[in-house]
Amino acid sequence: MTSVSDFAWLLWAFPLVFAMGWAFSRLDIWQWRRNPGNAPGATFRGLSLLLNEQQDEAIDAFIEAVQSDPDSSELHFALGNLFRRRGDYDRAIRVHEHLLARADLSQSDHDRAQHALALDFLKAGLLDRAENAYRALLNTRYENEALMALLGIYERTRDWDQARDMARSLKSASHTDGLSSRLAHFACEQADAALRQGNETLALQLYRQALIDHPEHVRARLGEARILQLKGLPTEALNTLLICVQAHPDHWPLVAPAIPALATATGRVADMVTLLEAAYARNPSVDVVLALCSLQPDTQSQRLLQHLESHTSIALSHRWLQQHSGVTVPAGVDRSLEKASIPQQRYRCASCGFEARTWFWQCPGCQAWDSYPPRRVEEQS
Repeated sequence: MTSVSDFAWLLWAFPLVFAMGWAFSRLDIWQWRRNPGNAPGATFRGLSLLLNEQQDEAIDAFIEAVQSDPDSSELHFALGNLFRRRGDYDRAIRVHEHLLARADLSQSDHDRAQHALALDFLKAGLLDRAENAYRALLNTRYENEALMALLGIYERTRDWDQARDMARSLKSASHTDGLSSRLAHFACEQADAALRQGNETLALQLYRQALIDHPEHVRARLGEARILQLKGLPTEALNTLLICVQAHPDHWPLVAPAIPALATATGRVADMVTLLEAAYARNPSVDVVLALCSLQPDTQSQRLLQHLESHTSIALSHRWLQQHSGVTVPAGVDRSLEKASIPQQRYRCASCGFEARTWFWQCPGCQAWDSYPPRRVEEQS
């Protein structure tokens, strides 16, 4: 039977428990304020610094947070990403490798860490390690991104066989944007290599394979025409070029330099003059003018002057002075004009602005395909 003294003890115990709870809670708050290096405080400070674009200070704050809470995967991801953004790839790699070594990491976070590590390797230029890291992401939610990254790696290393296999994998997965053109470029790269080795037959087969991948591919048509010309088939070569410009009239400047020799070899000079004049009327170009001058040398002075009346061209002005001024151009003037014309005859990448004296199908600067307009710098201004 419960006595009155038992109830009295309970009445005293309730306030005591309440007071102890309040005291412990105040102690926790006091300790949190006394220790600004703990996880919550350092994390909030890091976020604040990051929002103020103070990356170095934010990294220091996140390092404090990680030291206080080494089991927090989110803090590790934030720290690793900051290291990568700052260009400190070695430390980013160590952070993400540490995450991958944890046995308690969920599968989702494991894949996320693997993806972050692959990005670290790629940014650091460690392409072989990046390839292995991205291959580990196949059959995960990062698979599509991994396939695209692997395709980029094989392009950078000029491994065209692997690049074609990867592009076909992407194409079969319904990622078709630009892949047909890239597949054709890969075959053309292999064809160019075969041609440098003197294997014209293999080169022709590869150019035609490129046309199967992309039936209207300009590069493949030009390559096929070049091989046919080398094999002594000027009629077939000329017809191939005409098919090309019929589908892509804006590429006349690339096709025009090959026309005079083929027109002469096939006896179609008059026909080609008519076609070139029509192309020039639609889209005036230095290369088209020079092709017309080559086909009809007696009209050269007139054609150059006609072009210069409406289009500025240092190169054509220099040429006209050399051959049609009626006076000898002083050596110093000749050298100055020639030097001044060189930069204007370059091609410029529309993607990154990289300039080159020769035409490129893939920009050496940004690695973009088909980023060079088929016109020189002076014709784009």
